[in-house]
Amino acid sequence: MKIAVTGKGGVGKTTVAAILARLYAEEGRSVVAADVDPDANLGLALGFTEAEIDAITPISHMTEFINERTGSDTSGIGKFFKINPKVDDIPERFAKVKNGVRLLVLGTVDTAGSGCVCPEHVLLKRLLSHLVLREDDVVIMDMEAGLEHLARGTTDFMDRFIVVVEPGARSVQTYESVKRLATELGVKRVDAIANKVRNPDDEAYLRKRVPNLLGVIPYNTAVIDADRAGISPFDAGGEVVEILRGVKKIIDA
Repeated sequence: MKIAVTGKGGVGKTTVAAILARLYAEEGRSVVAADVDPDANLGLALGFTEAEIDAITPISHMTEFINERTGSDTSGIGKFFKINPKVDDIPERFAKVKNGVRLLVLGTVDTAGSGCVCPEHVLLKRLLSHLVLREDDVVIMDMEAGLEHLARGTTDFMDRFIVVVEPGARSVQTYESVKRLATELGVKRVDAIANKVRNPDDEAYLRKRVPNLLGVIPYNTAVIDADRAGISPFDAGGEVVEILRGVKKIIDA
């Protein structure tokens, strides 16, 4: 099972990705959770401590390692480098394990809108392709709204894109943008999960604007309270976990 979770910032996609990862791990599955969001918070949502997260260096920041694998040098720009670097050992070498989930923090590349084709970007794309092709793993990707790390061909092996949406025009706009980009990449299944739904009007708004809702999560403070207490939302339990347990059944069907 290969799932990419995305959406506008602040909609709760990291919470959704973390709970889905924990649900699969609960079954004894081999789970890799890839944090591809520049605002990397997936580890905390999985149950890692702040100290454990602070000790993790994102793959994109490992300059010497990237230079070694791509054959580039410290100047990088304008130099030749490998476009197919070795990445198959990275998950075992750098992933950190907690609660049955292997966390791999990829980080991101600051392209400044230039469409960077640099060693860091090439290695991350190659690594994501490798993760998607690992047959024995459940891979949950916590993505940013953009899909620049994914390439045509990689997405052929994705089972599902899930866009987390909240009742608002900007969130719906992000869903529409992700769906368009994913379709251009050849993704066959783009669904959504509604979050922070306060009342029937909110739900009706989203059901009208966003097809293929896998689940609807009401607005509540349980996730916020768990985060403040340093507890994984999965360990806090409650309504959100049970709703996503139902979503997982739909995904697995």
